[in-house]
Amino acid sequence: MRLVTYRDERGAMRPGALIEADSAIVDLASAAQDAGLGRWPAFTSILALVEAGDEALDEARRLVARAPSGSVIERAGVKLCAPIQPPPQMRDCSCFELHLKQSFAAARRARVAHLPDPEEALAQMNTRADERVLATFNRQPIYYKCNRFAVIGPDEDVIWPAYSRAMDFELEFACYIGRKAKDVPREKAREHIVGYTIFNDMSARDTQALEMAGMLGPAKSKDFDTGNVMGPCLVTADELPDPYDLSMIARVNGEEWGRGSTRDMRWQFDDLIAHISRSETLYPGEVLGSGTVGNGCGLEQLRYLKPDDVIELEVEGIGVLRSRIVKL
Repeated sequence: MRLVTYRDERGAMRPGALIEADSAIVDLASAAQDAGLGRWPAFTSILALVEAGDEALDEARRLVARAPSGSVIERAGVKLCAPIQPPPQMRDCSCFELHLKQSFAAARRARVAHLPDPEEALAQMNTRADERVLATFNRQPIYYKCNRFAVIGPDEDVIWPAYSRAMDFELEFACYIGRKAKDVPREKAREHIVGYTIFNDMSARDTQALEMAGMLGPAKSKDFDTGNVMGPCLVTADELPDPYDLSMIARVNGEEWGRGSTRDMRWQFDDLIAHISRSETLYPGEVLGSGTVGNGCGLEQLRYLKPDDVIELEVEGIGVLRSRIVKL
């Protein structure tokens, strides 16, 4: 299934599933009532559906297959939210080594660009801090916790934070936890994933350069309203039998800025779940981001966004996550 949350004419969030090549939505709550299931709590939201487990998901599949006409609406006539908005918890991990290497190299180039001999300064630059990060990255998964209340959906404007002058996007793959997970071995981790989506981790690069010296990870470079864009749908795991062979493409104003593949993940979601769930419970609906795919942001090319730019992030099998960034 391709699960979505949309707003009805009153602005209320409702659970649905995309059909007809994503041109229409089956309203799951309405379809459940039409099927005589009454007001089953599992169909009050996508989070409730995920929390209700396999039985409810199987019933949702039957409802989508029947797609009663009175429960089908045109996608173009409604506004999509993030599939789960807000999620119970978010962690953004670092899974792509190429992104780290290219970002570090770009940042070094930026620091010496104003000097009389940038190439000589670059050759003399101390890279031990970057090397320590890469060593840690290759030793174990690393992550930070995001602001779940900053989550928005597709085609919604990202508001440029007033304190930044250098904004960037980040093309990421993300999974949703489908059942409680604690002390899960890697070989069992895939069973705890209900589905996948696209994540645009908007980033204030100038702020990030200042705060990362504090060694506590990103803060205001990532935490601002509308900064976490997710969607357009939650594709259930059965629809993506091999999630680690999907193409990923980033475009700005129709121009391709970069592409990569989920096959390049040094740490797969199976590894992340096994690592994070040690002595800690993961709950249904939680999100794990992959971190930026290599070539999946402007920083790696020392390119930044401008007001009113339109960002399109595409992941094979999921769709396109579109956003515009605006200055108020």
